[in-house]
Amino acid sequence: MLKLKRFKELVALFFTYLKTEGFSGTVQRAVGFFRRRMKAKKGRFLPPKDALEMQTAFVPSAENKTISVVTALFNTDRAFLKEYIDSFLNQSYQFGQLVLADASDDAHAYVGEYVRSLNSDKIIYKKLEKNMGIAGNGNAAVALATGEYICLADHDDILSPDALYQMAKAIEETGADFIYSDEALFDTDWTNPIVAHFKPDYSYYYLTNCNYICHLACMKKELFEKVGGLKPDFDGAQDHDLFLKITEQPGVKIHHIPKVLYYWRVHAQSTSGGMEAKPYVTQNAINALDGHLQRIGVKGKAKAGSYGGTYKIDYEITGNPLVSIIIPNKDQVPVLKKCIDSLYEKTEYRNFEVLIAENNSTDRATFEYYKELEEKYDNLTVLYYKGGFNFSAINNFAAHQAKGEMFLLLNNDIEIISGNWLGEMVSLAQQPGVGIVGAMLYYPNDTVQHAGVITGLGGFAGHSHKYHPRGKSGYMFRLACVQNLSCVTAANLLVTKDAFDAAEGLDEEFTVAFNDVDFCLRIRDMGYQVLFTPYAECYHHESISRGSDKKGEKKERFEGERNRLKGRFGSSLLRDPFYNPNLTLDMEDFSESKVLPKYNEV
Repeated sequence: MLKLKRFKELVALFFTYLKTEGFSGTVQRAVGFFRRRMKAKKGRFLPPKDALEMQTAFVPSAENKTISVVTALFNTDRAFLKEYIDSFLNQSYQFGQLVLADASDDAHAYVGEYVRSLNSDKIIYKKLEKNMGIAGNGNAAVALATGEYICLADHDDILSPDALYQMAKAIEETGADFIYSDEALFDTDWTNPIVAHFKPDYSYYYLTNCNYICHLACMKKELFEKVGGLKPDFDGAQDHDLFLKITEQPGVKIHHIPKVLYYWRVHAQSTSGGMEAKPYVTQNAINALDGHLQRIGVKGKAKAGSYGGTYKIDYEITGNPLVSIIIPNKDQVPVLKKCIDSLYEKTEYRNFEVLIAENNSTDRATFEYYKELEEKYDNLTVLYYKGGFNFSAINNFAAHQAKGEMFLLLNNDIEIISGNWLGEMVSLAQQPGVGIVGAMLYYPNDTVQHAGVITGLGGFAGHSHKYHPRGKSGYMFRLACVQNLSCVTAANLLVTKDAFDAAEGLDEEFTVAFNDVDFCLRIRDMGYQVLFTPYAECYHHESISRGSDKKGEKKERFEGERNRLKGRFGSSLLRDPFYNPNLTLDMEDFSESKVLPKYNEV
């Protein structure tokens, strides 16, 4: 019997895997999924009972007291309905209100009968005369709410026992207008979820590429009403449209709670299991994004992304800005030749100049190659930096002689793959407030070398999704989305001249390591946005020309530069706003931390 039970459990897990990963998952990913699922501990994202007991004593200020959870009911499954309402009634926060607008048909009269039988003064219920669709029913629920803040929740999901407490606490402490939390997916038992979605703090560009915010979302009711509520034209993507409109508002304060406060049920009719459940969602989301661009006055066009649930905006390039491509080099002619050949043969955006920053080459063939290049290309110049190797100083030296409106720092061991790479980066760098754009880099074996830099990994900084297979979507589609990040690598980094000048270039005390991390963080801290795009693809034959930093003087220099970075940014390195404190700092794969933060630490 025990073996049979185990077999049934594994079969159930297999179908759950197909729902969440699809048929494209590799054997390795499947094995990893089963191991994580079988080892998962019940309630691993839940607060301990003593924390819940303490939360019952929390009383917010009068103006922030009532939080209304608004939900549209439609032919809700009996068991799902009970579980959902129980999750509200069992909240540790005592000042919540559940608002239910019921559009169920006559065959599902039990929905209203069950709600009325509860006879709870914390529940407001209304039977709607007709089904007005996802948005219409949701608006009807919001209209009944009396709280200053509203939380949007679906009728077949589960609220964490401390969901409203955490929202109320965040409202009290931050005064935020719009708040969202992490979430988890489950199939049958919400206390033993399949996977958590640990989200970054607010990332505008990530939101334009996918609705990563989702659940649990809480906002001022007046803000919801100001932007016109949920729009029926965007049914299925109505939340995405709403979040875009809210975040557009001048001065809106957005706050992310890095805790799982919402459990999203995976079943056939839910988009938690994939966009195939509601195919109209994609077009409605595209329409919502196009409307957003029109409202903010940005020229661009949205389209479907590489994966269901993702989108891409093709921004129009204004004018024809000159890009100065700076390539430090010492000897290594075959390596440089591969870089230069791919650059000129594949780059579709043609308004660039190439500045090769020569640094103490000794091979005669190198200088013969330079001469050949300068004769062949009118827009290529070789500059001669006489000092010892200092990556920051070499790039600063070349930048001071560059003519472009943007500078592209490019390693000599980069090989261009995608023709649109530079145009993609330029179009993003022209967007308001953007200072830096980084590219997707692969090892020659088609695994990810760089998809952005996450601070805190390994105690200092590491590369997002390192060694992940090329062509996969990554954690929460983060290999498939343009997104805000703290840092990108200088192996292929586009920076506007304004941002470069504001930072006074790269810090020349970082001769080899961490110069790009320091540069990006300083530019980010000045208010510029740092972006990563997966649509600018290159191979990176990493460190061919420089070698390892693990021995002798190089190791000492590396340690010194690492200490300089820590001295400048301190403990803030360990809390990258575009990562999540529930994710590990020991690996570069977005896996969960082996020791989740204590409940009062995040």
